[in-house]
Amino acid sequence: MWIDRQVEPLLLRRAATRPVVVLTGARQTGKTSLVRRLFPDHAYVTLDLPSEAEQAERDPVSFLARHPPPLIVDEVQYAPGLFRHLKVAVDGERERPGAFLLTGSQPLGLMRSVSDSLAGRAEVIELEPLSFAEARAAHPRLGVEEFLVRGGLPELYRDREIDAEGFLRSYVATYLERDLRQLLRVSSLRDYERFLRAAALRSTHLLNRADLARDVGISGSTSAAWLSALEATHQLMVLEPWFGNRTKALVKRPKLYLRDAGLAAFLCGVHSVEALCSSPLAGALWETLVCAEIRRSQSNRRGGWDLHFWRDQSREADFLLHRAGAFHLADAKWTEHPGGRDAKALFRIAQALPPGSVRTMSIFCRAINPYPLGSGGVNAVPLDAPEALAEWA
Repeated sequence: MWIDRQVEPLLLRRAATRPVVVLTGARQTGKTSLVRRLFPDHAYVTLDLPSEAEQAERDPVSFLARHPPPLIVDEVQYAPGLFRHLKVAVDGERERPGAFLLTGSQPLGLMRSVSDSLAGRAEVIELEPLSFAEARAAHPRLGVEEFLVRGGLPELYRDREIDAEGFLRSYVATYLERDLRQLLRVSSLRDYERFLRAAALRSTHLLNRADLARDVGISGSTSAAWLSALEATHQLMVLEPWFGNRTKALVKRPKLYLRDAGLAAFLCGVHSVEALCSSPLAGALWETLVCAEIRRSQSNRRGGWDLHFWRDQSREADFLLHRAGAFHLADAKWTEHPGGRDAKALFRIAQALPPGSVRTMSIFCRAINPYPLGSGGVNAVPLDAPEALAEWA
């Protein structure tokens, strides 16, 4: 079954105005399926095929002669030499929007090639895993707890009979074998898998690279390189704290988040809703999911809000969004009934920001319906409420 993606309107708009659109994102997020569905009249070639990748790299002129636009080039990162010749082809097609649609899952080399050869010619869009709203639109009975454990990879929702634990185990193995070997020289894949699981256990925590390296038994430089590889392959993100306030006591270390809550749950050994509900990690996994939903909303709608967190010696907000002097504040709480004490924490941070600058204060929770928490302007918001992220777009 096909699952509609919230990013589709943005992708269609950009392809209607730009000669090149680059769709990037983690493996198995549905990049190929999406562009082939939205652009059925484009020819298609994948550089996953070694013969095609070799010709695209060694003889790009002949490759482009065999595959004229409009063209979808899948896994384009396997032929970085193609980009210089794409520039010439694009300049000859400047009046033809959507001439080339490129997909890739390793943004380090891909983005370097785009910026070097296609600057001003290409629009880059990231395809995230499914949001809860997207998955629930396809499966109306899907509960948010099941979605958290199962994760957002589309294949798990096209066929609900797929065993999520087995699928994610294979996903990790494929990621380790395929992407990692191309980005890093790793002497022990077992050490790297331990590092990946240690990072998952630290999702939502302040990032302490030295502690992470020590716990896994690797050097600090190796830990830094492996964290960069996880970021480059869209497996985790580093969330920076908010520094735009005069308060000197603000925390300056970033927080670590895995980008898919289902993968985080799998790596933490949480494989079922029952295990989630009894796990001491439930709160951190819920915050991981809320972070992913906020980030997806911004990416899909080009919201333009900068995402941070706030923490000082006495106050904390999991998420702070800022744009042009305006703010949204939010916390993530693994509860069905947040209370006035939770609301008070956000209200105190709002008082430290310029008067009138805070637009909304939200506590993302498992409540059935949204409702106000007292008279301070803080609202309890279920993750599937239609208005949950609308004001943040």
